[in-house]
Amino acid sequence: MEFEGLEEMAGQSTRQFVTDGEGPITKNDNAFELSCQLIENGDKFFTLVSKYDDVLADVFHKRGYKAGDTLRLILPFLKAYGATNRRMIDLSKANILLVPGAGRTMRFVHEFMQSFIVSTSYEHYVNAVCEAIGFPFENVYCTKVNMDETKMEEWEQLVLKNYAKEISLMPMIKIPEGARVAEDFDPKDQRTIRRLDDIFWQEMTDLPSYQLILEVNPVGGEKKAASIVDICRKTTASLEDTMYVGDSITDVQAFRLVRDGGGLSVSFNGNSYAVREAEVAVMSPDAVTTSVLAETFYKGGKDSVMELIENWNMEHIKKAGIVHEYLVKELARIFPEQLPDVARISSENMPQLSQLSSKFRKTVRGEAIGTLG
Repeated sequence: MEFEGLEEMAGQSTRQFVTDGEGPITKNDNAFELSCQLIENGDKFFTLVSKYDDVLADVFHKRGYKAGDTLRLILPFLKAYGATNRRMIDLSKANILLVPGAGRTMRFVHEFMQSFIVSTSYEHYVNAVCEAIGFPFENVYCTKVNMDETKMEEWEQLVLKNYAKEISLMPMIKIPEGARVAEDFDPKDQRTIRRLDDIFWQEMTDLPSYQLILEVNPVGGEKKAASIVDICRKTTASLEDTMYVGDSITDVQAFRLVRDGGGLSVSFNGNSYAVREAEVAVMSPDAVTTSVLAETFYKGGKDSVMELIENWNMEHIKKAGIVHEYLVKELARIFPEQLPDVARISSENMPQLSQLSSKFRKTVRGEAIGTLG
């Protein structure tokens, strides 16, 4: 084993660890970065489509649409600007930004507990990340897409590039707090939403590349929750024995499933969507914090994690004797003066934690990615 002293832990329980990829493991937003690298004004293009995704998934609850479906909406545009399987793999490998300690955390946890990654990201990127951290790709659920199966003629490329330019020039949508219907939005934003509706659900439907939107099923929203159910079926572990770590709107249904099933749901540097649904908020620049919570969950279950959080200080962590000596030393080394913020989320502190976590998220992942849903 890579980490000494873990032999006695193996086989102690049937508990399992499931985590999102982008956020808890990497700082990337691969789809955003692919858009920036391939599409003209790709940053503005992707950010608006992502905000539109938030509107459809979280505000309008559009039938047949789920959080993370941004990844299918942008596929024809990526193809129009020259995306191939090889190019997506090469760009992904060249731009992986790991959260400090994430590789060791994933290897550490996987030594003693069944561990899985459930990611909305394209398989080209997730496979590259698994290679980088030494994690088995067979324990991954992610968005499968074959860009080389779709052929595109020059006229279609031109049509899609014109749409991309139009979208990148649209004003950014602002979602009012408590919005539920179109009339809750500013008239300017209503016009933007209607125009995007026309483009994606009417005008583009006759294009050959629209098959990408119809056939690709991103692993976000309900699909993430379904992946966890499938993991439980394969491992025979219960939801009560499942720890799930996520950070964004694509994790909402997964958080709810695990939380309602009695398991542990953890927001790691999450945005407001994540903090709203998780039970624990972690704000940490290093993934060693995840290791501490995961080992505690493995040895003592959810109650032990909550008890640790209520007494979140080095003195208590040492005295409790539940955390591996390796982790205690790592915590002391990485955080010699003060431990990262870890808190149990309640209805009373949720607004404050949401604000703090969203702000901290931007310092870790950057303003552009940190503001995405």
